[in-house]
Formats: sequence, structure tokens, C-alpha cells
Amino acid sequence: MRSAVSVLLTLATLTVATAAMPFAGDESHSLVIVFKDGRQQTFSMSDIARIEFRSPASQSSVGRGRFLGKWRVGDGAGGHFFVTLEPTGEAMKSMGAAHGTWTVVDGEARISWDDGWHDAIRRVGDKYQKVAFSPEKSFSDKPSNVADAENTSPQPN
Repeated sequence: MRSAVSVLLTLATLTVATAAMPFAGDESHSLVIVFKDGRQQTFSMSDIARIEFRSPASQSSVGRGRFLGKWRVGDGAGGHFFVTLEPTGEAMKSMGAAHGTWTVVDGEARISWDDGWHDAIRRVGDKYQKVAFSPEKSFSDKPSNVADAENTSPQPN
């Protein structure tokens, strides 16, 4: 958590420090983002209008560890499938659109699948549930189905 805050503060400081510098046509000034998996992406400062950071009130990395791993979840019709939540924010599942992304919002893992469906894995009492929403619904709507969820490979917190 501390290193993420340090990176954000460094980026914000660099943005403020370089805001007054002219960049038109000067490609030597760039922003390099290094992802957790080692990939890098470079942006010319002349192409960047602003850098935005999500508010900690709506998104948090606190509690991500308890959601990492492979989950056995119900499909809402009595069957099960598997959802894997990676530290990179990538999500995979063993049925339907296999790829998605996830983040922690309000203490639950929220997954957005490439086909438009979205799921939440949330703690209810001493167990977890998978709550599914069809593409036309939002996380605040009544879910399309609710089923059990169990992390089969929990990560240490």
C-alpha cells in the first residue's frame, strides 16, 4: 500500500513539476508506466492532457489479498465454475467470456467480464457469495443470481 501511494505521489509531483514546461514537439519528455507483470508503456508528455487517479472512496487496494486466487462459484442454476483473480487486476473464468478485470470496491471484489456481465464476490457472515449482474444491470441493481463462492487457493494477507 505504501509503495502504491509513493508511486502516485511521485507521478503527481512530476505532473505538477512539468506542467509549466513547454513540450510541443519535444519527445525527450515522456512518462513511463511499468506494470506489475513487467510490461512498460511510454507516453510522450506532449500527448498527455492530464493524469487522473481514482478516489480511494470508490476504489481501494485494501483487502485485495483475500480475493486473490481461484474461486469455485455457483452459476445460479445449481452448477459451478471457476473464477481466478490475479494480482494484476486480470480475471479469468471457466465458462462464458473467459476474460475480465477486477478491483475492490466497498469491501467486495467487482469483476467486469468482456461480454458485459459483471460479478461481485462478497463476504456474507463467515462465508462468501458470488453475485451476478447481466449486462443491462449495474452493481446497485437486484442481481440476476446469487450463489456460493469458495476460494480454493487463498493467498496470505
